[in-house]
Amino acid sequence: MADLRSTERFSDRVEDYVRYRPDYPQALVDWLHGLGVKHDWAVADIGAGTGISSKLFLDAGHRVTAVEPNAAMREAATRWLGGEERFRAIDGTAEATGLVDASVDLVTSGQAFHWFDKDRVRAEFGRIVSPRGLVAIFWNTRRLIGTPFLEGFERLMHEYGVDYVSVTERYADDDAMARWFGHGYRGMASFPHGQKLDFDALKGRLMSSSYAPKPGHPNHEPLLAALRSLFDATQDGGTVDYDFDTRVFAGRPDA
Repeated sequence: MADLRSTERFSDRVEDYVRYRPDYPQALVDWLHGLGVKHDWAVADIGAGTGISSKLFLDAGHRVTAVEPNAAMREAATRWLGGEERFRAIDGTAEATGLVDASVDLVTSGQAFHWFDKDRVRAEFGRIVSPRGLVAIFWNTRRLIGTPFLEGFERLMHEYGVDYVSVTERYADDDAMARWFGHGYRGMASFPHGQKLDFDALKGRLMSSSYAPKPGHPNHEPLLAALRSLFDATQDGGTVDYDFDTRVFAGRPDA
């Protein structure tokens, strides 16, 4: 869906993205290491954004090349992680990374895969991954039910979000991911994760999302007012639990 402008739509949300977007659990890396990923494997983090997923693998001892087409997000990643000698960021898309054939051992994509052309990236990931390597796709999925806050937040997104349904429908389900990997599919795992947010952090987390109406949009102020009401009604000790699950899929799309 080219009209969603996936490489551009986060440019004016970088500050909120850096401050409020969640990380990923260490259990994700441990699970990949259990599949045979080694600490000395070179990682290509595709659609790396501001470097959240890159940081996860840097902390685990990997060398990481962050591939990100959005200049503002790539620059934010470089400001944050550029002092680490095992890190570099390059301009490239998921469909045309600019990386050499079979040059990386672990190809990763965190919270970005739903923006990609699935057929083209399958070929590109298969081209750049080494013969011993793997591809890992993962994202955080917000829980939609379970608490008054989570259920109220989902209602607000449907009422006030801009192209919210169009964006959420792009996420693949388990069967679709298994089909994408084909015979090279190694499996999936899910890990509970979340954030405890005060109102300012909740607002910033929301505004980092591409479907949140920006200032000047007719839905912006009504959404913030409704968010304030929801927070006040559901907060406990000045925070709410923004619960989600981190889902990871791994395999070799070229097998």
